Amino acid sequence: MIANPERATPPGTEQPEQPVPEDAAWSAVLARDASQDRSFVYAVRTTGVYCRPSCPSRRPRRENVSFFRAAALAEQAGYRACARCGPGARGDAASEAVARAVAFLESRSGERVALRELASRVGMSPFHLQRTFRRLLGVSPRAFQDARRLARFKSRLRQGDPVGMATYEAGYGSSRGLYESARAGLGMTPATYRKGGLGERILFTTVPSEFGRLLVAAAGRGVCAVALGTDDAGLEKDLRAEFPRAEVARDDAGVRPWVRAVVRHLEGAPAVPRVDLRGTAFQLRVWQALRSIPYGETRSYGEVAAAIGEPAASRAVARACATNRLALVVPCHRVVRQDGGLGGYRWGLSRKRRLLDREREVSEASRRRPAARPAPRNSGSLRGQV
Repeated sequence: MIANPERATPPGTEQPEQPVPEDAAWSAVLARDASQDRSFVYAVRTTGVYCRPSCPSRRPRRENVSFFRAAALAEQAGYRACARCGPGARGDAASEAVARAVAFLESRSGERVALRELASRVGMSPFHLQRTFRRLLGVSPRAFQDARRLARFKSRLRQGDPVGMATYEAGYGSSRGLYESARAGLGMTPATYRKGGLGERILFTTVPSEFGRLLVAAAGRGVCAVALGTDDAGLEKDLRAEFPRAEVARDDAGVRPWVRAVVRHLEGAPAVPRVDLRGTAFQLRVWQALRSIPYGETRSYGEVAAAIGEPAASRAVARACATNRLALVVPCHRVVRQDGGLGGYRWGLSRKRRLLDREREVSEASRRRPAARPAPRNSGSLRGQV
């Protein structure tokens, strides 16, 4: 039985939202277990639809499925409700209220909606709405509006709007407000982002590793991307998609020092000295917290959320981990579920398991032989390339 957090949380007690136990949830989906219909929904990436566990539709492939505690969370992630099983039709009261709040905020996308007004619209007290919204979506209503506004601004820039027009259309009241809240989320000035990274020079290389092909890319401020994959073409394509109009060039010799730094970090050396982190203010806080997790250790999503002062934002922490561009350097693989399960990993769970095993082995060997650093297993697969 998968616990429903709305029923399991006593009144007046707020608990961080826990991830859906994926193995149990998938078993419920395969069994079309109607008893789990109020516990979670599942979403299919290839169709963009989310369903109840009991949905009569054909079962999807497991690798295309994600699980959400509530319909509002699936819709927040961009999925639409299944027309056959109607997963949004009989949601619990809290999820329905949050879904109404999200819809109202979207309808007033160019404005700043006060918490009191929003609470009045959905029939909840401001305190209860703030707490429920944060528990289900991982962010406050204000942070949700900020993220949506930044997304609109970026969309207008990508469409070619001048910065001034994009600022107005996105709902920023002034250029000062724009630069204070948007620059960290863009990783560059709005004008540069509008040009798809035009004027930026990003150099990269790829090398083999025991975890697959490894891409390392660097811009003027340091390492800006570290990715794992199965082939160089796919890794390069993803990098170019990030900055379609930047000057992206392969430079094996120029990036080799950065590759060495990444490899040394994988083997237990201090963090790579210069990184070019690009994200929202919340993402940057999460990523900095990940970099403080000691080599060979792990933390739960809830522990990371507590470490940044947002104990109810474990789900938002998981999303920040999923959008991390710097594999290994920002060690999102060291974040696991509260029950010890691996959780997710952008570059594959098998890699996550092997990375954790590797770090544990090196850390334990180092403690046994403190006078000399042990040679990590299979390290030659990378050293020969750098």
